[in-house]
Amino acid sequence: MKILVVNAGSSSLKYQLIDMQTEAVLAKGGCERIGINGSVLKAKGNGKEKVYEKDMPNHKVAIELVLNALHDEGIGVIKSMDEIDAVGHRVVASGEYFKKTTLVTPEVLKTLEEKTFELAPLHNPAAATGVRACMEVMPKTPMALVFDTSFHSTMPEKAYLYGIDYEDYKKYGVRKYGAHGTSHKFVSAEAAKYLGKKPGQLKIVTCHLGNGSSISAVDGGKCVDTSMGFTPLAGVLMGTRSGDIDASAVEFLAKKKGLSHSEAVTYLNKKCGVAGISGVSSDFRDLEAGLEKGNERCALALEMFSYQTKKFVGAYAAAMGGLDCIVFTAGIGENTPIVREGVCKGLEFIGVEFDSNANAKKNDGSIREISTKNSKVKVLVIPTNEELVIARETAELL
Repeated sequence: MKILVVNAGSSSLKYQLIDMQTEAVLAKGGCERIGINGSVLKAKGNGKEKVYEKDMPNHKVAIELVLNALHDEGIGVIKSMDEIDAVGHRVVASGEYFKKTTLVTPEVLKTLEEKTFELAPLHNPAAATGVRACMEVMPKTPMALVFDTSFHSTMPEKAYLYGIDYEDYKKYGVRKYGAHGTSHKFVSAEAAKYLGKKPGQLKIVTCHLGNGSSISAVDGGKCVDTSMGFTPLAGVLMGTRSGDIDASAVEFLAKKKGLSHSEAVTYLNKKCGVAGISGVSSDFRDLEAGLEKGNERCALALEMFSYQTKKFVGAYAAAMGGLDCIVFTAGIGENTPIVREGVCKGLEFIGVEFDSNANAKKNDGSIREISTKNSKVKVLVIPTNEELVIARETAELL
């Protein structure tokens, strides 16, 4: 079985074709600047790379170009589109309408478009556009929606509810939904496998740290709490997102800066986080460079990020009544030793013995243990693979 995984953005489309028998990536690539001048597809397959510079006015044309690349004479890996058994689409937000991976039907697509767009206005409309584009080009191929929020659907009410009028929650669905669920699911399962345990035997805190960051409490293989909230704005401060902030402070800032409500939300999403604190960049490599040059605000941004992440680790250990493993993943989690050390130092009281030498070693793409052999709580660095989770769930659904 071959599954095509599609992750559509407003002006981009990433893809992977995965052979589910071996779980090998046969081909992958991405379309950039869809609907914008200078559209390009960068594709890899058959051990080769190729760049297609072609006008892509919409996602349908982008999908057609991807399919052409998949059976291109030079980099192609299939002879016919019939070899693609299904398409798995990444969708950020499901609301309370979808609890698990769902086969696309007209009714499902209607619910996605009418009920969930306001929950993720930057992501869900693009995902739906990608789905419709694939349906036009591949009308007989089954399509599945795989939601970032599905893994968090096991959270109990006490974890996902806000302290608002309960009737307003029921009426409007305002609650914590979380994000990065496919990543948290993958790395928590990989941690259990690495430790030679069943997921049901472990209490794990997974730290998906990237330009967008979230931390999850995974107890017995199920998510019981997560740091992101109604939207991906909540939790720790991120690349350009503020993270948790007093709602009254937002109103105060909006008045002082002369911003509308919408503009204030944009400000919190695009102008804050470590970029706002440092005044330098949202890229942690730039922050590290600034730190080395003695930039105090870069140092502060790194310290705040590590401190806030550490607080969630401690809180979730308390919520689960124990902790067996901490996992770091995603761009920052996998590649920034100073952040991992900042999070783990000071957690000796819950059984963490940190190995600074192991932590300093360069990322080689494998699972790495950065706690000592005697550490009661294991600390692992695990490369995430969200596309594989999407492919697995699509195949399982079929």
